[in-house]
Amino acid sequence: MIVPEILLVQSRHRAGSLAAILKVLGDAGLVVENISAVSRDQDLTVWEITVEIDENDSRRVYEAINALPNARILGTSDRVFARHRGGKIETRSRITINSHQILRDIYTPGVARVCLAIEREPSLVWDYTARANTVGIVTNATAVLGLGRLRPEASLPVMEGKAALFATFAGISAVPVILADAYDAEAIVTTVQRLAPSFGAVQLEDIAAPTCFEVEEALRARLDIPVLHDDQEGTAVVVLAALTTVTRRLGRPLETLRIGHLGLGAAGYGIARLVHIAGARTLFGADIDPRVCARFAALGGTILTLEELLERCDVVIATTGKKDLIPAERIRRGQIVFALSNPEPEITPHAALVHGAAVATDGRSMNNLLAFPGLFRGILDLRARRFEDAHLLAAAQALVALTPEKDITPDPLDPKVHEAVAEAVRRVGAGDDHAP
Repeated sequence: MIVPEILLVQSRHRAGSLAAILKVLGDAGLVVENISAVSRDQDLTVWEITVEIDENDSRRVYEAINALPNARILGTSDRVFARHRGGKIETRSRITINSHQILRDIYTPGVARVCLAIEREPSLVWDYTARANTVGIVTNATAVLGLGRLRPEASLPVMEGKAALFATFAGISAVPVILADAYDAEAIVTTVQRLAPSFGAVQLEDIAAPTCFEVEEALRARLDIPVLHDDQEGTAVVVLAALTTVTRRLGRPLETLRIGHLGLGAAGYGIARLVHIAGARTLFGADIDPRVCARFAALGGTILTLEELLERCDVVIATTGKKDLIPAERIRRGQIVFALSNPEPEITPHAALVHGAAVATDGRSMNNLLAFPGLFRGILDLRARRFEDAHLLAAAQALVALTPEKDITPDPLDPKVHEAVAEAVRRVGAGDDHAP
């Protein structure tokens, strides 16, 4: 399995020492993700080098570096674990509590006045509590990243990461809600329904298909707050934006293209649905699960085999989780290939391009971070009761407008991107369907 590895490498101050280390990594076929100097003294530098490496090849790479005259491996860095130690999020008070008067105001006895006011007029909860700026991130840990079903506790680092991103890029307080032994759609829906008064909106996360479809539909029908499944709608917004950018540059209108979807689970179906709404007329799909195939067919798509899809489609969007599923020799000249499974794609962009693809990318360029903070910031500001397709389409167009000329998506770390998405959602508005 290919994993990110952080190497600590010591080298002497000699011309070509670092270049020799990087050559070893390059000769091993490794991609260097990051390099930085951790420490430096008069004659030695310790480098922290992040690479993607097959676990089975690590010993061979270490030995090759240690064989260099001016370098040696010190070990691996625990930077990733260090950043997770103690968790990535915390709750802080917005009010400095430094007097007895403040204490009496925000807690007993003063808080009782606010409780009674909300009891008489429930809509005041949006003004006098944090509910209007709080999102519940709900998962049952059945489809975590590209890892599949995990123990509930093992999904918590991902949900904390989402919460940290909400806070950083949208100023939203997000609360991980990890459900144990909740594999039935109704069990999830009932639990979230009972928790809903705590939140201004709900983001569903890492719930396997087809259960995720049932859960989202039921919650949208039963709750009076917005519900969005990030693996469906968040992914779809980013992919639609990238596809729009690519097709415009190639002069190939979306409605003229035959678009194939490999994998019709949460992400695959969500992408297909939004691309269809955006104007795509011809949709093909392939999946081994007849239940998700039936849902795709109801959307108007045609089910094909893998081989048929690769042969007939102008655009191939893969979300199967299956490494190397797409044979490179099956790529047709001029195809657009989005192989989006993480951590390893169905075909590498390099292989697809070598075999004739006009554009090829993988899941690293389709970061959901581009969508979900702005989507929720905008919908909370509107106090809307639900997300509409118009909000998703507007968010995608905002991403297109901010995409640099040589890229297919904007930089997800650019704060302007998230504000632009939020503003696009706000411009669409809530119509008549909004919270008090």
